[in-house]
Amino acid sequence: MQLYRYLIFHKPYGVLSTFTDAAGRSTLKDYINVPGVYAAGRLDMDSEGLLLLTNDGKLIQHLTDPRWHLPKTYLVQVEGVPAAEQLASLERGVLLHGVKTRRCQVMVIPEPNLPPRQGKPITPHGRTSWLRMVIFEGKKHQVRHMTAAVGLPTLRLVRIAIGELTLGVLKPGEWRFLREDEIIRLKQKHREYRS
Repeated sequence: MQLYRYLIFHKPYGVLSTFTDAAGRSTLKDYINVPGVYAAGRLDMDSEGLLLLTNDGKLIQHLTDPRWHLPKTYLVQVEGVPAAEQLASLERGVLLHGVKTRRCQVMVIPEPNLPPRQGKPITPHGRTSWLRMVIFEGKKHQVRHMTAAVGLPTLRLVRIAIGELTLGVLKPGEWRFLREDEIIRLKQKHREYRS
C-alpha cells in the first residue's frame, strides 16, 4: 500500500514550481527534500505563495480539474488606483484570448503584512494598490492577464489560499506536512466531487 504525502510550501519569488530545470534556475528541489511529490497546480516564477504538493495523483487530477471550481485566493499589488468600474469588470469576468473568465471576487484592501519580496525589487511608476482576488479557475497567468485587461498591471502576486488551505505562518521557502484534519477535509471535498 502506497504511503501518500501531502505538504504545503510558501514558494518564494524567482523559484520554478518544478523539481528540475535544464537552465539551472531555482526549483522546488532547492527547498523540499521529499521524494515523489509534485505540485497540484502551478505558480509562475514571478509569483509567490501557497503550493500544495503530494504524491496522490488522483487527488492532483481532481484538484486541478477546472470543473471543480476550487477557489484560489491571491493578494495582488497593482499599479494604479482601481476605479469602481475596473473592479466590477474583474468581478464579471474579462475576455482573455477570446474567452471570458469566470466571475470572481475582488476587493481593495490595505497593504498586507507580507515579508519583503526576495530577489528583484518592485519598481512602480506611480501609485499602487492592493487587491484581494478569489478566482475559481486556473488559466495560465490568469490574474496578471485579468488585471492588465482592465488597466491595472500586476506588480506582485501572492497566493494565500487554495480552498480551505492557507499559508498561515509559513515564511518564504518554508514547508510543512498537512495535519490529519486538513487531509481529511481535502479527501471529503474529493469524494464530494466524484459522487
